[in-house]
Amino acid sequence: MDTLSRLIDLARPQGSLDLRCLLTGGFDIDHAQMEAGVAPFHLVLDGACVVETADGTQIPLSAGDFMLFPRGAAHRVRDVQQMPATAPLMLTHDGMLPLRRNDDDGGNSSHSGAGLDLLCGRFVYAPGSSALLLNALPDPFHVSLGGVQQLGALQTLIALMRSESEQRQPGALAIVTALSHALFAMALRVHGERNASTSGVLALLADARLAASVQGMLAAPERAWTIAELGELAAMSRATYARHFNERAGMTVMDFLTQIRMTIACDLLQRTQRSAAEIGEAVGYQSEAAFGKAFAQSVGVTPGRYRRQPLEGI
Repeated sequence: MDTLSRLIDLARPQGSLDLRCLLTGGFDIDHAQMEAGVAPFHLVLDGACVVETADGTQIPLSAGDFMLFPRGAAHRVRDVQQMPATAPLMLTHDGMLPLRRNDDDGGNSSHSGAGLDLLCGRFVYAPGSSALLLNALPDPFHVSLGGVQQLGALQTLIALMRSESEQRQPGALAIVTALSHALFAMALRVHGERNASTSGVLALLADARLAASVQGMLAAPERAWTIAELGELAAMSRATYARHFNERAGMTVMDFLTQIRMTIACDLLQRTQRSAAEIGEAVGYQSEAAFGKAFAQSVGVTPGRYRRQPLEGI
């Protein structure tokens, strides 16, 4: 499994579509802060809008734009000209999804004439195992996927999502939901490639030599890695590797290795019945006490409480 796929697998985002918006004229739709572990997203299938964040920043979106709020931040979706609302919002159903619109066509779900065709959904993810990937993303996480020649596959995927949304044939919702996961993975890839100068895990993966060392950590978290050994994987000297890694990751090599170990430990605690001692050994700790201390410092709760949290919360 490649490194990005492994990180997505560890984060375990469960995607779902909430509704489709077909809007014309003036509109202003408020989205409240979401609970922890819920990341709402928007995908513009056609038309344009403006997303206004809680601090007043306005971000224009057009066809092919994907925006995710990894930490569920409050925001508003407004028309480009930011006119007063021209008609009340109505909620119907188009046979596949709840449909929000502000025209008076009696619930006809055709997008003809709509200024904005927007898919709205969410990813629900487990705390702890998602930290390495989702907590490192900017909030909001915005990637423009349309209008770029070399992104033909992305445009094809978006076109398919739009087609399935319009035709609403049997299985359409399952297909569009699955495609939203593919869209997320592609958006992560494109963001890393376009923003290699920024820091974070995606910047690491965009650097071929550093990515090899990250793959090594993920493949063998139990190993007592040294910076020199990881530098060898990246074909760099120890000092060059440590400096280059810190610049790209925004943290030291050993701090990043600890994050990988804790991410994998969270995943094992949720997916398996292995004991804390066994999991600690699997991620490089020689004793259950040492693992428990490191886990509590990183995640904020003990391994036992983390494992029980779906039932009793934190």
